[in-house]
Amino acid sequence: MSLSPIVAGAWRLADWTWNAAERLAWIEGCLDLGVTSFDHADIYGGYRVEELFGEALALSPSVRQRLQLVTKCGIRLCHPARSAHRIKHYDTSAPHIIASAEESLRLLGTDYLDVLLLHRPDPLMDADEVARAFDELRTSGKVRYFGVSNFSPAQYDVLQSRTPLVTNQIEWHPLHRAPLTDGTLDHCQRRRIRPMIWSPLAGGTLFTGEEAAARRVRGMLQQIAIARGVSAATIAFAWLLRHPSRPIPIAGSGRLEAMREAVAATTIRLDAQEWTEIYTAGTGRDVP
Repeated sequence: MSLSPIVAGAWRLADWTWNAAERLAWIEGCLDLGVTSFDHADIYGGYRVEELFGEALALSPSVRQRLQLVTKCGIRLCHPARSAHRIKHYDTSAPHIIASAEESLRLLGTDYLDVLLLHRPDPLMDADEVARAFDELRTSGKVRYFGVSNFSPAQYDVLQSRTPLVTNQIEWHPLHRAPLTDGTLDHCQRRRIRPMIWSPLAGGTLFTGEEAAARRVRGMLQQIAIARGVSAATIAFAWLLRHPSRPIPIAGSGRLEAMREAVAATTIRLDAQEWTEIYTAGTGRDVP
């Protein structure tokens, strides 16, 4: 699997109320910054985002050869677009995985997906059945690589024992530090897989939250940013990139300047003291 160091998240694409040409301009702007990978899920935007992205790509089909498409499946939402769903639930059955992948291909207007992830752990997941679905999609050339999202190390290993996986997409930022202590990032290093990171800025809470931890982290990010001559957002991304598991953060902004700030983090390596200052700002206490 080869993804750009920063991935563009399309989760909010439907909220930006752009026309197809404006969506294409955003995609091309990301590509110009070196952000060549785009993260989707079948459910994003009420099952609309993949289609909106596909409409933009259709305006310039050659753009597809310059980018990588990541999408996720396995969640069934209660939504007018899926009236048969009585309750939000998970579905990792082979028919659902294959049908979801084929629907994503249709909506995105492409004949292959670079990476397909299971969106959430499914208590009823049959690893052998998932492996059969992945093998069928891989053999047919419809999906190149497979991974998971929000899986624990044990859940990852169950599926990995049946089929090759390339990533685990997880939430991680200075206000949510559990992956550092619950074995998730240790597992990534042991397996030599690069985790994808969703919500790297805590959904904006790093810069808008009023709770004590958010204020402490924000102050430390700003302090280091001034010393480094970059933005606080760039330092927040650099904090993630400093980890030896070689994370791949997802920046979900429609502002190209915000994408540029994320990319700038790839040129910065925080030292251990700077990294720990941000970490302890989040915990509110010194390391043991």
